[in-house]
Amino acid sequence: MSIPRFYIQDSIPGSGSFFLPDAASHHASRVLRLVEGDALVLFDGSGKEFECRISQAKKAGMSVEIMGCEEIDRESGVRVTLVQSLCSNEKMDWVVQKAVELGVEKIQAVEAKRSVVRLSGERARRREEHWRSVAISACEQCGRNVIPEIPEIVALDQWLASRNEGLKLLLSIEGTPLREFSAPQENVFVLIGPEGGLAPEEEHLARSRGFRDAKLGARILRTETAGLAALAAIDCLWG
Repeated sequence: MSIPRFYIQDSIPGSGSFFLPDAASHHASRVLRLVEGDALVLFDGSGKEFECRISQAKKAGMSVEIMGCEEIDRESGVRVTLVQSLCSNEKMDWVVQKAVELGVEKIQAVEAKRSVVRLSGERARRREEHWRSVAISACEQCGRNVIPEIPEIVALDQWLASRNEGLKLLLSIEGTPLREFSAPQENVFVLIGPEGGLAPEEEHLARSRGFRDAKLGARILRTETAGLAALAAIDCLWG
């Protein structure tokens, strides 16, 4: 059985005792049923892992003894930004969770012309915070010690107008097979359209901004599958 992992937003001391925040304490005691003497791992997003043992478990909360601290790198060797067009909430949650497991560095949600979901204002901020929570949970599960960045939602044309240097890939069944691209020396950007695909003018704009058609296979992939397939292939080829 794997040792439970908990993300702690506040800084964690390198030694001594540490009182778990309420949410982590509740999950450890009420959900996982951990008791005094059980081992767990804490991480704060800086790349470090803290090996701990529960020293006290009471209704008022849980404290742990920090046994050791080590910087453990489980990041991909390729810095990939997934530019994912907005899709249904369930699909977006799936994309965020699995992209984190596959080593993505950043997930940029964009609103495309054919995006079924439209988010703005407070509703958009709530979804962004929800995705960050999903990303944290995925890191706890998969062993990553660095939380991928999830910036604010922007319109696709606005994002394309920004300066983003690196290998830029637009998935297409008529593109160049991914394995024929040279290994990237800097960032990789993977642009994924919504359920209905990108509009022709969006594809044209992306290509004018340096995106190159890349082929993963002969089949058309769903929006919630395409980016994940690309991440897995990129990590296998160049990670």
